[in-house]
Amino acid sequence: MIGRAVWFAAGAAAGVYGSVKARRAAYRLSGPGIIDQAAALGVGWRAFSAELRAGMREREDAVVQKLDPAAAAPYLQLVTSEDPTG
Repeated sequence: MIGRAVWFAAGAAAGVYGSVKARRAAYRLSGPGIIDQAAALGVGWRAFSAELRAGMREREDAVVQKLDPAAAAPYLQLVTSEDPTG
């Protein structure tokens, strides 16, 4: 009797899981789902680009500082004053 209850619960859980996965897949393939995915891709791309630009700026500052520390001070002040995010 307990074995039947366990199998019933397992079957019910599998059915719920399958229906939720199917509903999500159907939404992702619908028009609004594709629009949402494209918007999320755009947000991710902008975040990646900002991270990349920040890393490039840090690396450029480090290279300038290493090559000519005396000349780097005015350059670093100019770069930090033009920072659009800060």
